[in-house]
Amino acid sequence: MSNTNEKIGQLIYQIRQERGLTQAEFARRMGTSQSAINRIEHGKQNLSLETLGRISDVLQKPIITISGNTINFRVDGGHELSGTIETKTAKNSAVALLCASLLNKGTTKLINVPKIEEVNRIIEVLQSMGVSIKWFNKNSLEIKPPEKLDLDGMDATAARRTRSIIMLAGPLLHEFKEFKIPYAGGCKLGKRSVQAHLYALEDFGVQTEVVVGYYKMNVKDPAPANVVLYEMGETPTENILMAAARAEGVSSIKMASSNYNIQDLCYFLKKLGVKISGIGTSHLTVHGVPDIKKNISYRVCEDPLDSMFFISAAVATNSQIRIDRCPVDFLEVELMKLEKMGLEISRSDVYKSQNGWTNLSDVTIHKHNGGLRAPAEKLHPLPYPGLLPDNLPFFVPIAAVAKGQTLLHDWMYENRAIYFTELSRLGANVELIDAHRVYVRGATKFSPADITCPPALRPAAILLIGMLAAEGSSKLRNIYSIARGYENIAARLNSLGAKVEVMNEF
Repeated sequence: MSNTNEKIGQLIYQIRQERGLTQAEFARRMGTSQSAINRIEHGKQNLSLETLGRISDVLQKPIITISGNTINFRVDGGHELSGTIETKTAKNSAVALLCASLLNKGTTKLINVPKIEEVNRIIEVLQSMGVSIKWFNKNSLEIKPPEKLDLDGMDATAARRTRSIIMLAGPLLHEFKEFKIPYAGGCKLGKRSVQAHLYALEDFGVQTEVVVGYYKMNVKDPAPANVVLYEMGETPTENILMAAARAEGVSSIKMASSNYNIQDLCYFLKKLGVKISGIGTSHLTVHGVPDIKKNISYRVCEDPLDSMFFISAAVATNSQIRIDRCPVDFLEVELMKLEKMGLEISRSDVYKSQNGWTNLSDVTIHKHNGGLRAPAEKLHPLPYPGLLPDNLPFFVPIAAVAKGQTLLHDWMYENRAIYFTELSRLGANVELIDAHRVYVRGATKFSPADITCPPALRPAAILLIGMLAAEGSSKLRNIYSIARGYENIAARLNSLGAKVEVMNEF
């Protein structure tokens, strides 16, 4: 580890020199002592992912990415978890709100933003176009747009690493008659078409031409529209909400997703002065405002997918933990299914999030001691208020420790179920039926393994959960997929008694 720390320290020293910062000034900006910086630069300080993230923020250069190394986890599994963990705020909300900040000519402050790779990519893209973005109070962002965005300066490399980049179309169509957006990237889950975006954007006067590496978009005068979405997708709904937000007049969006991140975006737009009715339903009515210039602050909602990660980890490791600030409206079906499987769950009274709209509860998962049974019927996702699509994978390690056979039908994604079979390498009995369905047979005793993360966030996360349950030493290689959606996950798990070591390889 010391050799790795020395390499990281040398890298930090070089970037600090490039930035023209003294050790004293760097220490002041980091909120630490000069002697601590000296230890870091001489490789005599162990660095957490959170500390590396703070260093990257201060130096305005991602430490991990530029060095060409990968981050791996070594997991000493088989330990019972205990204690309390707090739910983080939502990745899917944060990236949508960052894109939506372009609608506002004033200053937008987003409070409690998760410091994750997906957020970092969107920030890099916005900054490359001239947007001033600064972290403050550790986890909040101040966003100030320029007089005119520099589209030619867009960081295409960062843009291609996130599928969320397509959501820039909604804000940009109000500013430019013509613009290009790089092909979307992010999770590799089969052919995830953006056709629903393009069809709906046509209703707002946007014609799209597919050229090499880009979507080239030509815009007539944006006008309100009556849209029926081609599919009930979350990012198409968010994109069209942003298109409607500044189209003066009344727009109608039918077949809209109503998930937590959609509702979060709606309440953010309302704070900008956009009137929206039908929040929480599949039919949204938007009264657009052509010019928006407000100084606002908005708190990001809590993430049900973060809560579900720890729920799944507790079940897989037969542990009792409490997960605070769970957005229970978006976990109702999941908790009910778990209770029907025989899991004992306690909940606190419901209280409001600081954003004023999200209903929260502190949820305690009790030990099951091998008493779980497979559900009588298949598990499958549905649009809200059904079982959330991104929570379905967390039932794979849960089903693995339940007695009997569980059928999981991941019908919304073309190939994600294929990645579920990776859990077989940890001793689970997962049989792929087709590209959408798997049988999971339990109860299974997990065993350790050395596995490279698949290029998809939730399938990667469930491998980490399996390793927590597997007695012995496992290695999870190249955890970028997990870092896209979970902040400081190793330290958070270790606070509950897990033993996860972060390892850098150059």
